Amino acid sequence: MSDMRLIVAGAGGRMGRALTRAISETSGAVLTGALEAPGSELLGKDAGTLAGLPANGVLLSADLWSLSANADGILDFTVPGATIANVAIAAQRGLVHVIGTTGLSVSDDAVIKSVTSRAIVVKSGNMSLGVNLLAALVKRVAQSLDDGFDIEILEMHHKAKVDAPSGTALLLGEAAAEGRGIALGEHSARGRDGYTGARQTGDIGFASLRGGSVTGDHSVIFAGPYERIELSHRAEDRMIFAHGALKAAMWAHGKKPGFYSMADVLGLGDF
Repeated sequence: MSDMRLIVAGAGGRMGRALTRAISETSGAVLTGALEAPGSELLGKDAGTLAGLPANGVLLSADLWSLSANADGILDFTVPGATIANVAIAAQRGLVHVIGTTGLSVSDDAVIKSVTSRAIVVKSGNMSLGVNLLAALVKRVAQSLDDGFDIEILEMHHKAKVDAPSGTALLLGEAAAEGRGIALGEHSARGRDGYTGARQTGDIGFASLRGGSVTGDHSVIFAGPYERIELSHRAEDRMIFAHGALKAAMWAHGKKPGFYSMADVLGLGDF
């Protein structure tokens, strides 16, 4: 089978550069396009050079339609508006669309799912293999413990992160809610401040910390009477997300159209 030809969206950003490096390190994958926002000062720059590699001749462009003419997939860690703009083109071209963008709204998710009758989408709030295993464990623990154990999710990221809770925290929250058989949107407690009253039984709480250069720390705490269970993951380098996204893209190549998650990629759907 020939190499999978991949476009990196947001190629000039931190994750985009990590994805470019990961592709260069991965047998069976090749960078065929580098997408950046219209008006970016990085347009026309060499993607390899930006990623700290030798020049590779792939220049940053704002024209996804042209880039996608000779591609098999797109790795998309951008911002919600850009991802939604990319969805229609990726679907029309028949690309595998791996989405790691966070901060997507319910309506954004609806748009993404609307194309999956004809497109292959792999979406996750975190592409790390370890985080997705953690989510499977959280689901299983939540299934095993009743609501006498309160669930709290704590996350910390670098000071430049613009959305909260993180996509990973929400991924873990969804796993916990699924394990409990409840809807996260109806049992989510965020932003406690002032006189809040007692904690509501069955709620899943979130706390977000921001500072320094933290790549991503997440803990899920099951707090019961006289004991606590804590499950944690600490990301030390964003390359873990890049390699996870590549694994997802190569797994999805040739799959039937549909909406997939990293749990599908890792075979954790029935865990």
